[in-house]
Amino acid sequence: MSDKIIIEGSGRHVHVTEEHLEALFGAGYELEPKKWLSQPGQFASNSKVDIIGPKGTLTGVSILGPCRKQTQVELSFTDARILGLSDCPIRESGDLAGSCGCTLVGPAGKVEINEGVIIAKRHVHLTPEDAEKFGVKDKEIVQVRIEGERALIFDEVVCRVSPDYATYMHLDYDEINAAALFGSQPKGEIIKKN
Repeated sequence: MSDKIIIEGSGRHVHVTEEHLEALFGAGYELEPKKWLSQPGQFASNSKVDIIGPKGTLTGVSILGPCRKQTQVELSFTDARILGLSDCPIRESGDLAGSCGCTLVGPAGKVEINEGVIIAKRHVHLTPEDAEKFGVKDKEIVQVRIEGERALIFDEVVCRVSPDYATYMHLDYDEINAAALFGSQPKGEIIKKN
């Protein structure tokens, strides 16, 4: 392992419960993998929904699988503004209490959620072995330095350590564009905060 971490862009996407999946696509519907993602067992499915907010709509948004215990919509700030969700909170995945709501529309029906729409907090997934190599612990907040024409330091990056993870940093596309992180496997350097 090098002293830098691979950075991936995470576009807008939806996670759904089995109940909501059937409401959107019909009884007995199952998600089929279109593309396997870097995190073990996670995939982008062939299924897409529209997201409707107070002021706008995002069409054809991918559902990621497998199904979860709570429906969650992950956006960038740009996406949230399009929908009219000016108070969309920055949260870690799964921290949904008091977050924004929206309407999801599929081919068989629609689902209204009262909460579950977030802007994902910058984060690094790490295996326990890689966390030890980088000298970080689960939930530790670090910085990540990016080099290049639009070099910058991302602050307030949460480390998420689990044997179920593969080691990658995830940023939304507003952040990817800000740092001009284009091309194959851009990397960043983890900096511990004192």
